[in-house]
Amino acid sequence: MFEFLFKYPRAVFSKGQIVLLGAWPKWILVLLILAAAAGLAWLIRSRLPQAAPTVRNWKAGAIWLLQSSLAALLLLLLWQPAVMVAELKPQQNIIAVLVDDSRSMAIADADNGQTRQSQAVKTLQSGVLADLQKKFQTQLYRLDGSLSRIEKLDQLNNAAPATHIGDGLKQLATEAADLPIGAVVLLSDGADNSGGIDLQTISTFRSRRIPIHTVGFGQEQAEHDVEVTDAAVAPRALADSRLAAKVSFHQRGYARQKATLTVRDGEKVLAAHEITFLGDGENQSESLLFNAGDAGAKTLQFSINALSGESNRDNNSVTRLVNVESNKRRILYVEGEPRWEYKFIRRAEEFDRIVKVVSMLRTSENKIYRQGIEDPKELAEGFPTRIEDLFDYQAIIIGSVEASYFTPAQQALIQEFVDRRGGGLLMLGGRSSLADGGWGAVGLADLLPVVLPNKKGTFHRDPATVELTPVGADNIITRLVEDPAGNVERWKKLPYLMDYQEAGTPKPGAVVLAEMNAGNRKLPFLITENYGRGRTAVLATSGTWRWQMSQPLEDQTHEEFWQQLLRWLVTDTPGRVVASVPSQMLFDDGHVQFTADVRDKGYQPAADAHVQAHVLGPGGTAAQIEMTPDPSTPGIFHAEWNAEKTGSYLTEVTAARGTEDIGRDVLTFDRMDGVAENFHTEQNRDLLEKLSAQTGGRYWRPQDLSKLPGEISYSDAGITVRDTKDLWNMPILFFLILFLRSSEWLLRRKWGVV
Repeated sequence: MFEFLFKYPRAVFSKGQIVLLGAWPKWILVLLILAAAAGLAWLIRSRLPQAAPTVRNWKAGAIWLLQSSLAALLLLLLWQPAVMVAELKPQQNIIAVLVDDSRSMAIADADNGQTRQSQAVKTLQSGVLADLQKKFQTQLYRLDGSLSRIEKLDQLNNAAPATHIGDGLKQLATEAADLPIGAVVLLSDGADNSGGIDLQTISTFRSRRIPIHTVGFGQEQAEHDVEVTDAAVAPRALADSRLAAKVSFHQRGYARQKATLTVRDGEKVLAAHEITFLGDGENQSESLLFNAGDAGAKTLQFSINALSGESNRDNNSVTRLVNVESNKRRILYVEGEPRWEYKFIRRAEEFDRIVKVVSMLRTSENKIYRQGIEDPKELAEGFPTRIEDLFDYQAIIIGSVEASYFTPAQQALIQEFVDRRGGGLLMLGGRSSLADGGWGAVGLADLLPVVLPNKKGTFHRDPATVELTPVGADNIITRLVEDPAGNVERWKKLPYLMDYQEAGTPKPGAVVLAEMNAGNRKLPFLITENYGRGRTAVLATSGTWRWQMSQPLEDQTHEEFWQQLLRWLVTDTPGRVVASVPSQMLFDDGHVQFTADVRDKGYQPAADAHVQAHVLGPGGTAAQIEMTPDPSTPGIFHAEWNAEKTGSYLTEVTAARGTEDIGRDVLTFDRMDGVAENFHTEQNRDLLEKLSAQTGGRYWRPQDLSKLPGEISYSDAGITVRDTKDLWNMPILFFLILFLRSSEWLLRRKWGVV
């Protein structure tokens, strides 16, 4: 229809430039148009007295507008309007036709039963490819993880495990840098597994003015499908810890139906939870709580059971790796007075084989009682005064102890413990704690997640009940029941406390997990915050022991809460060597970058360390890689490697300085090929449209592709010639003249002659 009205394809106008070929200056045209409009206005105004009264208003203006528009159009035609456009020279330019040959192109559409690739081949063979070959030199390419030249379409097999559109286009731009590429035609479903197309690749095609025409295949929305899009779980955990995973998913065709969300370690089901789907297409997330189990590298599978009629069941699960560690974690607990809370915290920790509480209890002014020590000399002189002694712990708990108990040097050491060491710090409520202990007047107040009240008397011997905040309902520290709503109700049923402390105002970066109802006041109860490399928390009471004493003997609420709080304090406390990779799951690409953060005994960056990565993989794969220091960040080391085989890899990163063994860390990663193509199987029309728009091309539907050979000629790339096309004889102009004249006549007939 567009070509019928405007004589030329749409590309002529989008890529061309409108010009006037008339010899007379353009200012004369403007002057004549203004003169014609003014003359018609004077003529109509002079005849208004003889016109009907109903015409002496806006109706006269409408007639003047139609007449002036007709006059302007006729005058414009006298100046010979035309469009000047660059056109590819026949047989002197190359059209690169790229066909997606990945596994996702083998998916059959529900409406016609044909695979996407068979539709692409059929579309090209219906005359499109032959028409292109008549006018241009045409080169066929197969696009999957890379780009390769093919001679015939029957060389496609849609078996490649990945699609890297950006890499393929970059390869084409490099290999054809000296060739007259007039345009690129990409036939794909847009399922790119490389993370998108970088700006540099797009800029390369734009600078050479090579348009990329994209042709989309596949349904834009699946009719019946459930897809698990992500599972967020901590990459490290302590043995026997409770882990929380947040699983994200969406579906179409199963709104309001129920399914089962499961996490497995091999064949062992760790947790299962019934879910109810929301509306079609809505992003949804659910939490799963499970036990990490024994130490070792765990490959966890998060899945939703397949439902009847699903078009793709391979995207119902995702795999994540968790490295479960069993090395001991030690917490230093400093308590200023004998009290029930101290006794019950130690009792809750007794049966934890990973976390060990080493305590020093002040029994009198100059005496302390030590428990849990490993050496008679440990804490013999009281609270540590040396970095190497304090940094041997992973967390600190400070009970009812006034700030003045610690010397300024020890206070600075505690701050470095959290900030530089990355340890955890927990402050408990008590009559000599927080504001009543003078903690708001010392530098350590910066560590706390609250701004302490500027007064004394904040500790009260009065009853208070505890309830969770919305954030606390789903937090691993306060998670007593898997279901968040049930967890909230469980906390409301806990016995009341017999003391509470005014903790103050939470800081902007703090998280309040629970609150207290004390009389008619609502006060923060448990507040956490990240500080430097570590984390801090305030528990504004000394009375959680009543949860044990006031409930049945078999109730484990108190023990469970304290075990989770203590493990939160120490789980993320780093060692002297911390190794990491950008992603533990490598899909269809074995390139991996190792990073190691190496520290000395004082946890200062060890820039002069010798760092190696020792890799063990499937099929006897073994490698020893030297890691090089980052020139801009002392203590950071990098190395790159390629995991050629699919499977799980174990990497031990070691660091040494001369004869001193600094430490080691273990990480895991997994290469999985052919998995990424199972996800996001709908046509990614958004990517294809953006790619074509940013390069000057056009997005095509398969049924419209017959017009491509006619429009693709209009391009500034390759070898071109400038062509001028007349516009005066376009049918749209004839219809416009007819419309203006007939509209004016009909209105004059209806309203009266003017």
